[in-house]
Amino acid sequence: MKIATLNGIKVHYSVEGPVDGFPVVFSNSLGTDFRVWDKLISHLPTGLRVIRYDKRGHGLSEAPAAPYYMGDLVQDAAALMDFLDVKGALFIGLSIGGIIAQGLAAERPDLVRAMVLSDTAAKIGNEQMWAERVRAVRDGGIEALEESILQRWFSKGFHNTQNDELAGWRNMLCRTPAEGYIGCSEAIAETDLYSSTARLTLPTLAIVGSEDGSTPPDLVRETADLIAGSQFKVIRKAGHLPCVEQPVETAALITEFMKENGLG
Repeated sequence: MKIATLNGIKVHYSVEGPVDGFPVVFSNSLGTDFRVWDKLISHLPTGLRVIRYDKRGHGLSEAPAAPYYMGDLVQDAAALMDFLDVKGALFIGLSIGGIIAQGLAAERPDLVRAMVLSDTAAKIGNEQMWAERVRAVRDGGIEALEESILQRWFSKGFHNTQNDELAGWRNMLCRTPAEGYIGCSEAIAETDLYSSTARLTLPTLAIVGSEDGSTPPDLVRETADLIAGSQFKVIRKAGHLPCVEQPVETAALITEFMKENGLG
């Protein structure tokens, strides 16, 4: 287990692969820890330096009291990469992790050479929607939202055939600290990156599950269109977490993107 004190909190992270391997940093979604990438990583090219971390309020990282701000989450990612002496990485962000990726690329272009934005957008939802979710969690815990969240996370096929695995994802979601879920929800609510993302010029691949109920394909495409030269791909038979439902196809898209842009 690796823990680093960054920006006053203890952050859980993992580093796999050779020290001189091309760095790939993964940032996970709201309500998950870095195990969300487990299925995907084994299908990526060998020799990469794979870095994963639990953002504040999630997994084994500390969960300070809300509110959190997107700037906090971006600075946490930057601090970890500085701590590990990583620059020019491929940053792969899922949902809120993709918002972090956009913010990091804008604020610290030395750290991010290219991005994969999975099931995310420059702005997700509105303040009223997030306020209702925060209120529900404060009143009844994450369990008050678990069914609706899981419906958005996974495709109909997954719900119909993967009951045992679904139980594991339910447990991961419900064991997320309430303060962490609330803090990150409030950070998403106040974030609008349309202007800064439109100024980005780095190589970008945007991907989305065809059955994503949180960030539908049209929303992800809209964000991809802000970045000149970006690619956009839809992954069939997947919801909000294509790295879980379709890891082979997701990894193939990332691998091809890496080859096309000389990454690794």
